[in-house]
Amino acid sequence: MSFKQSNGMIKEKQQTFGCAWVLTVCFCGGGALAEQTPWPIHTIDPSTQTRRGADGIRLADANGDGLLDTVTGWEQGNAIRVCLNPGVQRVTEHWPAVTVGEVASAEDAVFADLDGDGALDVVSSCEGKTMQMFAHWAPKRASRYLDASAWKTESFPVAKGVSRWMFALPMDVDGQHGVDLVVGSKSPNGMIGLLIAPKNPRDLDAWKLGKLYTAGWIMNTQTHDFDQDGDLDIVTVDRKGDRSGILWLENPGVDRAADAKAWVEHRIGPIGYEPLFMDIADLDSDGRLDVVTSTRNDVIRWMRREAGPNKWTTRDIPNPFGVFAGKSVRVADIDLDGQLDLVHTTNTNVKKADKTKVAVAWMSYGPEGVDGAWASHAISPPGGAKYDLIQLVDLDGDGDLDLMCCEEHAQLGVFWYENPTR
Repeated sequence: MSFKQSNGMIKEKQQTFGCAWVLTVCFCGGGALAEQTPWPIHTIDPSTQTRRGADGIRLADANGDGLLDTVTGWEQGNAIRVCLNPGVQRVTEHWPAVTVGEVASAEDAVFADLDGDGALDVVSSCEGKTMQMFAHWAPKRASRYLDASAWKTESFPVAKGVSRWMFALPMDVDGQHGVDLVVGSKSPNGMIGLLIAPKNPRDLDAWKLGKLYTAGWIMNTQTHDFDQDGDLDIVTVDRKGDRSGILWLENPGVDRAADAKAWVEHRIGPIGYEPLFMDIADLDSDGRLDVVTSTRNDVIRWMRREAGPNKWTTRDIPNPFGVFAGKSVRVADIDLDGQLDLVHTTNTNVKKADKTKVAVAWMSYGPEGVDGAWASHAISPPGGAKYDLIQLVDLDGDGDLDLMCCEEHAQLGVFWYENPTR
């Protein structure tokens, strides 16, 4: 395959030497020659021996040791699993883990101290026939955090059977009773909604659900102060339907935030493509936050924020290595050269059983800048099936960002790729 750029062609070739896979990328016409081998991979949770379907990683410091821990829903494995970061000396080993609850069709799990007791609980969102959201109450005593019998799982009654729940984001919406939840779902009754905490958050019967936005299929949400008025707005990806695209919902202020009708919708990205996970970053370094999203349409869609109120322009960047179906994209300086790069995962083998494609990659731009051609660099070897949300963390303490992810179809479980820059 080849990619065109203004100063020539980008040529690539694959060679196999024993079990090592080497990719050579050549920028013809004045560029530099670079060789890439896949990054070393380390398994965090090997539960694929007994479970299936690791589906997404969310991070937080669950035990207060200053290290980021993971929570993952195992969609076909009917489990919510927490893994505690063992520290730099043991980070390449399997992490200490606990099953905090057993629920079916979990699409997402996230840490949140719902009851304000200082122990991080977990909230899971379930689709399929389950159509429920669950609170997994953590033991208050830190010494019992890895004791599965000390956890308690309860369903939010107001969310039961309402929709197929896909994503939750902890957020103190109304400034009282602690953490609320921004929730996203897909049809039937797809939405962005607010789960508002009552005076006693442990009383799940008293939580209230309000719909902010009618959706086809919510992939993920983030919070940013887009209008710079001092409060957090909600940014989200609607994957399916006649209103698919990227949008943000304007926070009306703490006094009115619990009123679902008070949130104003603003569109960012045009419809027409099928967007998946997004990232929010100043990709072109102009002082304004842009939005970048993966798609199932051969490209990464970059929505650049221009000067003026809610004004955006769009550019499409071809997916790395010609893969078709993207899944997740993140923006970060991967090789520590002072320039922002793109990191990408794909569903390449879900629709096309093509084991020659690289499913996890990063991309860098050349002398023409962000508006020029982007070169592809391998993180994973060829193959792979259904990767998911990317987390970028310096796990081994060497100063560069490693990549954490999970994978459902090839049953790689929860793992991280070690960045070889340092």
